[in-house]
Amino acid sequence: MAMTGAERRELIRDLLTTAEHPVTGGALAKECGVSRQVIVQDMALLRADGVRVSSTNRGYVIEHDTRPRRLYKVRHREDEVADELTMIVDMGGTVEDTLVNHRTYGVVRAQLSVASRRDVQRFVDDLASSRSTLLSGITSGYHFHHVTAPDEATLDEIGRALEQRGWLVEMSPYEREAIS
Repeated sequence: MAMTGAERRELIRDLLTTAEHPVTGGALAKECGVSRQVIVQDMALLRADGVRVSSTNRGYVIEHDTRPRRLYKVRHREDEVADELTMIVDMGGTVEDTLVNHRTYGVVRAQLSVASRRDVQRFVDDLASSRSTLLSGITSGYHFHHVTAPDEATLDEIGRALEQRGWLVEMSPYEREAIS
């Protein structure tokens, strides 16, 4: 039985994660029983999902970010989005993504990669110029961010600042397990 696209991408992720050297598109295509073009499309989908896949002249590799990373659950008004993101980047953090945990849809994730005030402005401008709304709108403002920083002390400081603003929300044990 042929595997689904999601199963194939999970296999590709596993193969790249455990590989000691870059893996060629041809090798991945053979392992998965698909064409190289399908692998190229899978790489685009993995990247859209936040997997840090790089293409090298010797094949594909997953970049491993060695910076500390932490998950925060937050809630704030829509008009406070720029303040939240700006506060985090000004403290040295990078907001990697935003996630919501919807009772019907499950975990929904969007890649952000907001690392500077310029990124914050671009995000806010893109949102304002579209008909789209914040992902957190489907969960009454509750959402999560993975944040990376140069060190654990910076992540501690970001957590304290989110708490002082009243934005930090305690995660349930289920959420800690479901959202990693």
